[in-house]
Amino acid sequence: MKSSPSINYKLAKNSKGIEYKYIKNKNYNVIPIETRYIKVCESLDKIINPAMEILEDGDYLVIAETPVAISQGRLIDEMDYNPGLSAKFLAIVWSKYIWGYILGPIFRIKKRTIKNLKKLPPEATRHKEVVLRLYGWKHALKPASEAGIDLSNAPETFVSLLPKNPEKVAKDIAKNIKESKNISSHVLIIDTDATYKKGDKYFTSLPIAIEGINSDNGVFGYILGQIFKNMGSTPLASSSPISVEKGIELANISEDYQKSLATNMETIHSATDVLNQNINEVSVEALDSIIHTPAVIIRKISWFYIIKK
Repeated sequence: MKSSPSINYKLAKNSKGIEYKYIKNKNYNVIPIETRYIKVCESLDKIINPAMEILEDGDYLVIAETPVAISQGRLIDEMDYNPGLSAKFLAIVWSKYIWGYILGPIFRIKKRTIKNLKKLPPEATRHKEVVLRLYGWKHALKPASEAGIDLSNAPETFVSLLPKNPEKVAKDIAKNIKESKNISSHVLIIDTDATYKKGDKYFTSLPIAIEGINSDNGVFGYILGQIFKNMGSTPLASSSPISVEKGIELANISEDYQKSLATNMETIHSATDVLNQNINEVSVEALDSIIHTPAVIIRKISWFYIIKK
């Protein structure tokens, strides 16, 4: 497997003598859980088992949404969808030209997003057809990252939908950890799509989010989000009650770590750069050739630890 870049990790051992690496982020230690690619309908044990060897009471296990969805078999082959006139309009006229050249600059969206919109490939029409059929116009009108559909970590012409009932998944994982190791941990499933804030209200364009974040706003949430404050990544589900502020903080710490990796595949374009394959030719073997970090353990640094150091 290709390795991650040189990061200034520190090493530690737990009470069982198991060594692990970590980095510091604010008042937390971030411990990566590295695995091979999680394939369709494959158990999440690849994440859970190594995490259980390191977890301590009170830790947060923060898991990306895509490996959860893929383990549930929530992949769609976009080649099965023939684009109609609406999908062609949304991809070619609405997203590529109106958002790429007019609305994108007006709303000052990311330059990277504008660049990607301007070079949308013909396959984007099929993608819009998928969004239209599964989520409707409200999400299809969003120029990119519609409904949390992930193109970057799926093989060939497949895309990954959001996980089904992620809250149940998070609770089941936490229960498994408690029963197996008698460790009380918090499990959080997150998405890199943004949560925004207007006053004291939080909202996202994504179809789902934790309690306290107004979700399923589609393009309306996206447009409003360009006006108000972008808070960062979105916590989709938690195994136990958590404040919106804490959920977003943990999601952003996890995302910060992911962005530090050379193997980070945030978009389909970065995925093709990492894997050195064409967009529609990314194979499972190529995805399995690099180290993935589908989860991190986030551990609060105690005052005792700080004084000891």
